[in-house]
Amino acid sequence: MTDYRDYIKNHLIGSAETQKAVAYQLINAIADAAGVCIKSIRHKGKIMFCGNGGSAADSQHLATELVVRLSGEHDRGAYPSIALTTDTSILTACGNDYGFDYIFARQIDALGQQSDVLVVISTSGNSPNIIKAVESAKAKEIFVIGLLGKGGGKLKSLVDIPLVVPSEDVQHIQESHIAIGHVLIGIIEKELAG
Repeated sequence: MTDYRDYIKNHLIGSAETQKAVAYQLINAIADAAGVCIKSIRHKGKIMFCGNGGSAADSQHLATELVVRLSGEHDRGAYPSIALTTDTSILTACGNDYGFDYIFARQIDALGQQSDVLVVISTSGNSPNIIKAVESAKAKEIFVIGLLGKGGGKLKSLVDIPLVVPSEDVQHIQESHIAIGHVLIGIIEKELAG
């Protein structure tokens, strides 16, 4: 087998450097995003997540940690959260009847309320179905946080708080998105259950 130790080292250092840049460049925006989520939960709102591919998996991961828990440090109640990526019947029916671009927007139309927060996850910032989701959220006056990358794309100007990972590398962007999500949920737990 080829020696991959340089690849391993370079990937992990690149990931760490990206997250270090996030820590310095996005600290205020992440704190603001956590505050918005806390306010939503206190006002009986829910946190909704959506994304495609790996970002769909991250949506499920983060929604789970709000409903169940992130840290064993806090034995707390469940926080209302849903990943709009999980109901295959809704996704396939909507994709078939209205088109893939509407698979998240249709759910926001049905489930969203003004006290909610929508967290959209897109490494490119240009996913058409995420843009449609944001448009539906805005029509219902739902606050939108964007976990983005590659400069933020079209979504940067559409969301209320753009958390744009300063990288062009999809893997490092995704690694940073889950780290930001963990930080957000960690703050929510500390504030509401700590």
